[in-house]
Amino acid sequence: MPDKGRSSDAGAIDQRMMNAAIRIGAGALGTTWPNPAVGAVLVKHGQVRAVGRTAPGGRPHAEQQALAAAGTDAVGATLYVSLEPCVHHGKTPPCADALIAAGISRVVIGTIDPDDRVSGQGIAALEAAGITCELVGQACARKAHAGHISRAQAGRPWITLKMAVSGDGMIGRETGGQVAITGKRASRHVHALRSRYDAILVGRRTVQSDNPKLTCRLPGLEKRSPVRIVLDTKGQLKPDAAIFAADNVPVIRLVGKDTEPDPAAAFADHVETIAAPVAGGGLDLAAAMNRLAEYGLTRVLVEGGAHVAASLVTERLIDDVILFRSPAVIGAGGIPALAGLPLSVFDDEAQFRMTGRRRFGDDLMVRYRKVE
Repeated sequence: MPDKGRSSDAGAIDQRMMNAAIRIGAGALGTTWPNPAVGAVLVKHGQVRAVGRTAPGGRPHAEQQALAAAGTDAVGATLYVSLEPCVHHGKTPPCADALIAAGISRVVIGTIDPDDRVSGQGIAALEAAGITCELVGQACARKAHAGHISRAQAGRPWITLKMAVSGDGMIGRETGGQVAITGKRASRHVHALRSRYDAILVGRRTVQSDNPKLTCRLPGLEKRSPVRIVLDTKGQLKPDAAIFAADNVPVIRLVGKDTEPDPAAAFADHVETIAAPVAGGGLDLAAAMNRLAEYGLTRVLVEGGAHVAASLVTERLIDDVILFRSPAVIGAGGIPALAGLPLSVFDDEAQFRMTGRRRFGDDLMVRYRKVE
């Protein structure tokens, strides 16, 4: 475990290498679920000899990727890894065993894996084999692995609410289809965000009024489109909605547990229907999020609509918020952003804290995070 006698220079190097491992792992976000997006950096004699990140689909793991790239350079090296190496036998052998066999002498770990199959056992196995283990940069590593941690500890994905709000507090118009509230720069950023999440979630009203595809349309990132989820309590949506298009992107319909299927509605094979309990006339959202975790999702981006957003905020199921504020004015017939719930809820320091601000032309992006 951490050696309090290490010099400040050594500590700074460890932190720098851990930050690098975290950044490398972040490049795989949205592609590795149900596994976490882990990053690894292998260092020997003060030089980086190899790096690795969790591969698409979750395997091979980051440690295995780094070891494969390092070859014999792994002997006597230090491995920086953003999450505790696994020790359980799954579809691949344990990473802890691979590190021991490769001759790694020291492992610097970002955070303990909360998965009950690992949770400290990976470190114990490494130390039992004579490998020095240290924890460095836990706060940053836990933030990077928030989705995996939420699924393991809370039984639901990490949920981010993304909203684009006009100067008069609206997210669109009651009639007339989609309304472009933010500019092109903000829109491009949103598509980049989509590529880093496992799934995008919207409500039935959004599908019926806007008929969105919810794909990532940035050049080069088309294949990074996340799973699309629609809350359709009573199973009212028809298969011809754009969200159900057969474009190799999976779709999940979340319906009420006792919803009778429409015999005339034939959905394609890539559309999966998952039932959740109903509460108060709508889906029990906490239970619905549990179902998504069981499906394997770790990070979900909520993009609409107003009633879905307000319900998730009210039930304290939102973990962070990405709020785009535009000077544009919608005027009469606008849809209030949170269905009557004031936007000032995000300024309530008992619930959220602001974590950042960024300009995209005339639009201002403000980020908030739920207070633990």
